[in-house]
Amino acid sequence: MSKSSRKLWAQHLAGQSTGPKPVDPRLLIKKTPYKGRILGIDPSLRGTGLAILECSGSKYQLLHSETLELKPKVPSIECLGLIHQAIAHLVELWKPRHVSCEETIYVQNFKTAQIMGAARGAALSAAVIGEVPVFEYAPLRVKQAVVGFGRASKGQMSQTISQMLGLPKPLPYDQSDALGLALCHAMTWHPG
Repeated sequence: MSKSSRKLWAQHLAGQSTGPKPVDPRLLIKKTPYKGRILGIDPSLRGTGLAILECSGSKYQLLHSETLELKPKVPSIECLGLIHQAIAHLVELWKPRHVSCEETIYVQNFKTAQIMGAARGAALSAAVIGEVPVFEYAPLRVKQAVVGFGRASKGQMSQTISQMLGLPKPLPYDQSDALGLALCHAMTWHPG
């Protein structure tokens, strides 16, 4: 005779659960710490966030961060070229092992989606031409990995990252988002 789910839940809350607890098989795999540099990219046509993170085991060090700010008077097509050049320069200068970039996100406005897609394309094409593997992460996954809460605000992300890395002050949001992408990759990547 089976017990109702209500009775089972009441027993569980009272600490009287019976039976073995299922084990997530992912917890049985020993995680290999990430080693190397990661270029984090938060793509945007007018304010692309960039960060270079050095990883050695569980130690992380910010080597470089910047926001590629492009004024409204710069034509969109030129912005794409400048984004590509900036990424190509960082790939050549810092020699990252991987690139971590924000996944395409859903937006209702077609023009906004088109602009965001073009900026991502310009950034990622430079990484691919530089023969650096690209990994993409959804914003919710990044926040979950870094802050522990998928709905964290940009301010919470920036503050948490600043504390994690011992930075003197929080980074601007574009840069902290890029650094968050790099940290997410370092903390969740599995070889093979």
